[in-house]
Amino acid sequence: MLATIVYINNPQNTQHVDKAIKLNKVGRIMPYINVKGLNKSYKIGDIVIDANKNINFEVEMGELVVILGDSGAGKSTLLNLLGGMDKANSGDILIGSKNIAKLNDYQMTDYRRNDVGFVFQFYNLVPNLTAKENVELAVELVNGGIDPVDALKDVGLTNRINNFPAQLSGGEQQRVAIARAVAKKPKLLLCDEPTGALDYETGKQVLKFLKKNARKQKTTVIIVTHNSSIATIADKVIYMKDASIYKIVSNDNPKSIDDLDY
Repeated sequence: MLATIVYINNPQNTQHVDKAIKLNKVGRIMPYINVKGLNKSYKIGDIVIDANKNINFEVEMGELVVILGDSGAGKSTLLNLLGGMDKANSGDILIGSKNIAKLNDYQMTDYRRNDVGFVFQFYNLVPNLTAKENVELAVELVNGGIDPVDALKDVGLTNRINNFPAQLSGGEQQRVAIARAVAKKPKLLLCDEPTGALDYETGKQVLKFLKKNARKQKTTVIIVTHNSSIATIADKVIYMKDASIYKIVSNDNPKSIDDLDY
């Protein structure tokens, strides 16, 4: 597998970074996501905990990106910042034409509603709504969303449209959650351990739906996980440790999900 590797914290390895800067100056299409000097910390009593430290990376539109690291590495914090669910202490988060780190509360709400879809590990479905109604709930928030029935058909749930979450398996509930997220036609789809509660085969099905959406809708998909095997299917892998990024790998030939083994 061919890959381009950037070691973020190695000042001697600057050739790739310098080349990227020059390409920008001669007309390279700017990345859809450009995170620069991002820092986030929390204060608990007299103790300051660094959750993200000097985060820098770029993501192209339509890429499937995996953020990989152990528990406590800062992955979920970064996902929350990208999704506008938390605010950084400093730095920039340029997404499309917006620097979401500088948005006010009203603008951030609009960004979350119209630009971002979320897929969580434990589905977060409304239990007293059917699969169709759960998707409708999201579509009603935006203009020009996908028909809920079509969204559910697209994730293979034609025969489960009128079922309640309690009548669905874990994998089916996760697919409803994906349908709900993609029915908004978001530009950015953020997934927090989307296969963490699923068995092997069901997890592969879910990953297929996510990758299909990235290719079909040109949606940028970011998956947070601690499972290193999933990294092989990504266009780009961002490695995190101790609240920082220490390596970024671009896969020129991502592995087929059918060949995934974990």
